Amino acid sequence: MIHVYLDDMRPCPKGFIPAHNADECMILLEDCDVNILSLDHDLGWNQKNGSDVVNWMIEKKRFPKEIYLHSSSLPARKQMYERLYMAKPEEVLLYQIPIPEAKLYQIATEIRT
Repeated sequence: MIHVYLDDMRPCPKGFIPAHNADECMILLEDCDVNILSLDHDLGWNQKNGSDVVNWMIEKKRFPKEIYLHSSSLPARKQMYERLYMAKPEEVLLYQIPIPEAKLYQIATEIRT
């Protein structure tokens, strides 16, 4: 089980696999068992974005166990949250916030043991 961090600019936290664009993220979601997914929205000028990943997950019915939205674009974050909230399976945990520092620390320390 892996954790995926979609972002084209921010550094990827320890314990996560980076996805630098929407296509990389969708490939990881398709091919791997993803536990935690953290989504950015804006991924570069004229590129697919976090909403494209959300739409793909909904269409393919391919969801990780937990989804965090770390985009600095509040309107985009709200839109992704609303789409996911309406379509996700009940057991999928969805957060309209970045991953809390305590959880990032826990994940980073788990990989050492």
